[in-house]
Amino acid sequence: MALKSRNDVRNVAIVAHVDHGKTTMVDKMLWQAGVFAERATVESTGERVMDSGDLEREKGITILAKNTAIHYNGPAAKDVAGLADGEFVTINIIDTPGHADFGGEVERGLSMVDGVVLLVDASEGPLPQTRFVLRKALDAKMPVILCINKVDRPDARIGEVIDEVYELFMDLDADEDQIEFPIVYASGKNGIASMTRPEDGTLPEGDSVEPLFRTILDTIPAPTYDDEAPLQAHVTNLDSDNFLGRLALLRVFNGEIAKNQQVTWCKADGTQQKVRITELLMTEGLERKPSEKAAGPGDIIAVAGISDITIGETLADAENPIPLPLITVDEPAISMTIGTNTSPLVGKERGTKVTARLVKDRLDKELIGNVSLRVLPTERPDAWEVQGRGELALAILVEQMRREGFELTVGKPQVVTREIDGKLHEPTERLTIDTPEEHLGGITQLLAARKGRMEQMTNHGTGWIRMEFVVPARGLIGFRTEFLTETRGTGIAHSIHEGYEPWFGVITTRVAGSLVADRSGPVTSYAMVNLQERGVLFVSPGTEVYEGMIVGENSRADDMDVNITKEKKLTNVRASSADNFEKVIPPKQLSLEQSLEFCREDECCEVTPTAVRIRKVVLNANERARATSRAKNAAKS
Repeated sequence: MALKSRNDVRNVAIVAHVDHGKTTMVDKMLWQAGVFAERATVESTGERVMDSGDLEREKGITILAKNTAIHYNGPAAKDVAGLADGEFVTINIIDTPGHADFGGEVERGLSMVDGVVLLVDASEGPLPQTRFVLRKALDAKMPVILCINKVDRPDARIGEVIDEVYELFMDLDADEDQIEFPIVYASGKNGIASMTRPEDGTLPEGDSVEPLFRTILDTIPAPTYDDEAPLQAHVTNLDSDNFLGRLALLRVFNGEIAKNQQVTWCKADGTQQKVRITELLMTEGLERKPSEKAAGPGDIIAVAGISDITIGETLADAENPIPLPLITVDEPAISMTIGTNTSPLVGKERGTKVTARLVKDRLDKELIGNVSLRVLPTERPDAWEVQGRGELALAILVEQMRREGFELTVGKPQVVTREIDGKLHEPTERLTIDTPEEHLGGITQLLAARKGRMEQMTNHGTGWIRMEFVVPARGLIGFRTEFLTETRGTGIAHSIHEGYEPWFGVITTRVAGSLVADRSGPVTSYAMVNLQERGVLFVSPGTEVYEGMIVGENSRADDMDVNITKEKKLTNVRASSADNFEKVIPPKQLSLEQSLEFCREDECCEVTPTAVRIRKVVLNANERARATSRAKNAAKS
């Protein structure tokens, strides 16, 4: 078998820890390669054009891996063997998420490419997600380009960060070829890259990212293929089109595929079916355009005409089908129950999708494109256990559903346990914390209560320290809110799945109890003034509450039933001193993620298009008391 190369194509993924500048760097590469119209401006196209979703723009993170194609014919293209003057190299770039909860997207993205650009912040250095994405790239034997980004940060420490990256490569057992990686120094925000190391805190020399383009062409291998092998194209992602229906995004490995061609669809269950490609689309910049010419090895394309195709399946030669291996991703670590809204306010807040059938159909639809998600049945016919990588990934799903008009009841996040050698094991996380030195004691105490084990602590000599802990995943549920309070918002915490260890025992995460409404009605200012010294309230005057709804956090450990709808008794006698008006302390507004973190085992969240409420699973106070009594008796026996 003689392998050939396609020198006119390069497939590369941009990988990094969250907020190290991937999407901004891709932005500058698109601009400088002339992808946008001649008269386009940043104001007309927007910044971070690859983050196209509303939630991605609001949260400032990448959630879905996306691909773009740059037709590059700059100076470096002239040195590519086999290219005539004026021809271009197609550089397919996969922009991947940086958050560990979306690791499935990273794994899918790496299945499409032949090498990676690893972005590392010149100040923060390699962090947990850096380790995760690098491990995946090294396991796949991919070449790596190290790009030290944000070198113009005032606190940049370029030399130390490079040493830390080398140590990371050694820890991950990189071979001799992989550890000899090129280093590019860049400021993505300013659109400048250089092979020459600048002084800490200064811009690199030059005025473009041309050195990065050249390094990609020199380091990332061209796609190789067997000229005699039949068609093999891997489904790596899914999309939809209003006119074409479901689109399958493919990486072609061998052979050619064209519009109206008949191919064999190799399904995940092992069966095969002949299908016809009704449309073939190729990416140019940010747009997919119909193509009449056939796509060859190394091309990343989209095809239409197969309504039920899913990620990991293969389109193969019609006469000689040879399927490719299915895409495998790491197992889920966190689960929570998602079901229909069962509160007294169901259907009263612009929710248009409130039935179990609609919820189940939406969860099944999510499974099609989300390879790291699992949906399992529960004892209730109107609720399902949804498993994912982390709290954020599941909270994003719930947020997307509420914006689509769903009303849901969402349970407290739980960990997905395993039985190994007859013993119960639970998932652990490697937690990296950067914080000012004065918060060291408080953070250590906080994590000790959550069964955290300190593995490493380094002091950069700048007043900041970095600590690494191994913590049970359930110990991090609700951790971030307390962490931000403890560090007064200055600390930075990142975690990534570490593995499974024997059950750590009981973890008390939330000391305070809940203030629970004991009746339905609108909240009154009079009741709030009398209750606000009991704890922190979550509701405003006029808010409609119901029995069993959590209206605040108690200052003590026990739950307290309160009447937050109480009105002041009016008489026809006027006090000589008139009324003394007391101010209502503004309530604490909890986001969806904070509400999920706040929940205890007997609590859940009601999620509607207009509100997020915390409530008891059993709303009636008498029934709750009987259930608690039964649980205590069962524990004694």
